[in-house]
Amino acid sequence: MMSFVVFLVLVSVAATTAQNCVCNTMKWATCDGSPCECKITLADQVKQTLECTKLIPKCFLMKAEMYRAKKGLSTRSGGKPTDHAFVDNDGIYDPDCEASGVFKAKQCNNSDTCWCVNSAGVRRTDKGGQDLKCEKLVETVWVQAQLKHKDGVNLDQAQLKSAMAKAIAERYSVDAKLVTDVTYDKDSRTILVDLKKGTSNVDIATVGYYMEKDIKVLPLFYNDSKKFSPSVDSKNVEFENILVYYVDAEPPTFTMKRLTAGVVAVIVVVVLAIIAGLVVLFISKKRQASAMYQKPEQTTELDEMQKEQLTSS
Repeated sequence: MMSFVVFLVLVSVAATTAQNCVCNTMKWATCDGSPCECKITLADQVKQTLECTKLIPKCFLMKAEMYRAKKGLSTRSGGKPTDHAFVDNDGIYDPDCEASGVFKAKQCNNSDTCWCVNSAGVRRTDKGGQDLKCEKLVETVWVQAQLKHKDGVNLDQAQLKSAMAKAIAERYSVDAKLVTDVTYDKDSRTILVDLKKGTSNVDIATVGYYMEKDIKVLPLFYNDSKKFSPSVDSKNVEFENILVYYVDAEPPTFTMKRLTAGVVAVIVVVVLAIIAGLVVLFISKKRQASAMYQKPEQTTELDEMQKEQLTSS
């Protein structure tokens, strides 16, 4: 009888341990064992062990998301802060990661087309071939999240910065001092949140990625029922859109190749219009000069005719 009771206690403890064995910062992780160990699938037969006490590196997140998309599993349903800031126009791809979860400087997405990325995994050069050289991984030092809150809420600018900093610190387990500035445009309902790395070792690009997922209604946290919803003057602020800009320690090296076909077409049309205008101006000037040259000759002929008439009379 005693052994049976002990057995029940052990089963109960095991069940409780299993329930607590979850990865709070990654809902797609599979966790088991004692002590609890969590892993995420990055590719067929490739599982990455996670440290679930902090945010999962963005490179692992993107790789896992691409794998899930290929397998048909669930994934995700103001202006630039500086001239060198840029957004992620390429979207998600299957990245190559270092063992630490850092992006490799050169990415090819399993193809013959390659490009260089920053520490956020965002392309910062034109695309090239397999021989493309990416000398180093340029660090992203500043992330600006441009959020648009839902209508029907009047926010107090004075309270907004502290509320946003507190919400980001609590939600993403980072120092509130990373939030260096928060500005608000009431008319457009736009909030600009600046996160700057400074001297910290925080991966602010991963913070921005988690925030982007939160706003786009697919939180990466295990408890995905919670939302990123700062409280301003006892009012919970909800958002309907987000755009993330990245500023690197060095400017990106995009060239004219980056222009879309539509933009190139517009440039060609404008150039042709200018050339056509110059041709018309040249022809017009030439005609005016020709007319001025012919007019004195006509006057001379008329004078000669008048002289002959006077002589004959």
